[in-house]
Amino acid sequence: MKITCICVAGTPGQSETSARVSGDVITVGGVSFDLSDVPDGGFAEPEGENHPFIGRIERINGELHVQLRWFFFKVTAEPDQPAVPPTFTVASGPVPDPIVRKPQTGEVEA
Repeated sequence: MKITCICVAGTPGQSETSARVSGDVITVGGVSFDLSDVPDGGFAEPEGENHPFIGRIERINGELHVQLRWFFFKVTAEPDQPAVPPTFTVASGPVPDPIVRKPQTGEVEA
């Protein structure tokens, strides 16, 4: 699955986005979306407001292409994020965090 992350600073109290892929299923924030019905060369238009997708979900040459709204905490992120939305190809497992994070401070226990 080819995933483009549209990164958005979340509002106070909002959770950061996390996602995982298993075949044609993407789980975002604990909610699974089965995209297996999207035909090759076709697309689906997400409906309603209870989904993380932006724009069409497409299947191109057998690979699903999605854009996800990716919320992050401003306090842990660098102020300058990449101008081009990060894109990852994930067949199975977690979607990498697309946010450039501030260095962690504090002492590390040995």
